[in-house]
Amino acid sequence: MVMRLGDIDFLPCLSGALYVPAYDTLLVADLHLEKGSSRAHQGRLLPPYDTRAGLLALRAAMAKWAPSRVMLLGDSFHDAAGPDRMAPDDRGLLEQLAAAADLTWLSGNHDPCLPEYLPGSRSSEIALGGITLRHEPGVGAVNEIAGHLHPVAAIKRRGRRLRTKCFVISPTRIILPAFGAYTGGLDVRHDAFRPLLAGEAFRVIMVGKMALHVLPGRAVL
Repeated sequence: MVMRLGDIDFLPCLSGALYVPAYDTLLVADLHLEKGSSRAHQGRLLPPYDTRAGLLALRAAMAKWAPSRVMLLGDSFHDAAGPDRMAPDDRGLLEQLAAAADLTWLSGNHDPCLPEYLPGSRSSEIALGGITLRHEPGVGAVNEIAGHLHPVAAIKRRGRRLRTKCFVISPTRIILPAFGAYTGGLDVRHDAFRPLLAGEAFRVIMVGKMALHVLPGRAVL
């Protein structure tokens, strides 16, 4: 399955990542590493395995495509102190991933500043050919790929309501699903999407267990 924005082709993945063959680059948004430990500090206990799950999922996506670059589109950590809370084994796994491909960390609203000891480069936004990569989608932006909104879509099939994370594709932008384990999702019919998609026919690519499913926006509940 191929998605096109501007003059660049993109390949969506079951993992929620997006591969860019022309630039041998893998795009991932909203890992929210260390969300479990952040919640624990607030007295809300979650199993402390989200960082390992997120990094293993990223490793699997990298193994599939063997990209030379991986660009993380913001909110890679759930808060600014997240990198300091990483378990040594998880930090070691991150170092292994950084040894396999160049990492670029884009700043997000949860992690605007990342410590220098993390491997890789940092930027607020970056251009990939004629496409701008950033964390938060901008109203009126053209040829933009972003994350931030954690899109999910729901449909009804055989009397059952099915809801999964999804890619959102319009003539001017792509919004990536959240990649992390504890990220949740925001329905594409939520008001937050309206100014971004106003007047545009959009599609969603719903991420199933075994396959990706393309639907016009009008088919989404």
